[in-house]
Amino acid sequence: MTAQIIDGKAFAAGLRARITTEVAAMADRGITPGLAVVLVGEDPASQVYVRSKHRQTVEVGMNSFEHRLPAETDQKTLLDLIAQLNADPAVNGILVQLPLPAHLDEALVINAIAAEKDVDGFHILNVGRLATGQKAMVPCTPLGCLMMLREQLGSLSGKNAVVIGRSNIVGKPMAQLLLRDSATVTVAHSRTADLPAVVRGADIVVAAVGRPNFVQGDWIKPGATVIDVGINRTDDGLVGDVDFAAASQVAGAITPVPGGVGPMTIACLLANTLTATARANGLPDPEGLTP
Repeated sequence: MTAQIIDGKAFAAGLRARITTEVAAMADRGITPGLAVVLVGEDPASQVYVRSKHRQTVEVGMNSFEHRLPAETDQKTLLDLIAQLNADPAVNGILVQLPLPAHLDEALVINAIAAEKDVDGFHILNVGRLATGQKAMVPCTPLGCLMMLREQLGSLSGKNAVVIGRSNIVGKPMAQLLLRDSATVTVAHSRTADLPAVVRGADIVVAAVGRPNFVQGDWIKPGATVIDVGINRTDDGLVGDVDFAAASQVAGAITPVPGGVGPMTIACLLANTLTATARANGLPDPEGLTP
């Protein structure tokens, strides 16, 4: 068996096209979604992400507001900026690029963002709402994974899903989203006893452990769908958390690295901004862009 490759780049392009159409329909109502991105410092990777977010935001017809602050920016200055953005009706989504310089309190900054504008889905209110099945802003990477799984499998009800990784950014919210779709979910990690056996029982494997080629091909149940969230830089280039060459001979479908989950993250950021705009203006959630 050779797995079907789940093309995240093509999926993200289709998602952005849908968002562009929705943004145009909002423009007919006199509404233009606005995304504000705050970058503190000059981390090279963060600068690349911010440029890409700005470009894609403008391409779908949204307003993009960039705020670049020096690395020595103090806590009060950053919180004052967030308060201004919270109060600005032209700003529907706020993202503070992580990681922040060490002297800044990341949790304090995230929770200073108005929950309804928290398009990263990291605010404690959104975390709690997701966990209790309420309407929430959902972290972008897990949302993208969910969209691809639904597209690939249709209903996830009754599927055995194993999420490898327990981070607040991917693992935990991914598990919550799968539970909401009535999958049977196991959250595993590097210390799980007999992890290969746990993974072998899964119809769906989401790998987000941050170790290159950690998940071996013989861990994969024949025909399973494998979503590889990992992006690891090695001497051989970018690789995922899954041994792609081996796993693709067993799985039914698998995301590559690069070109799988990665492109979905910014596309889902734009989807979240659109959703936040709709909610702020008393409009229904855009179809297919929320859990």
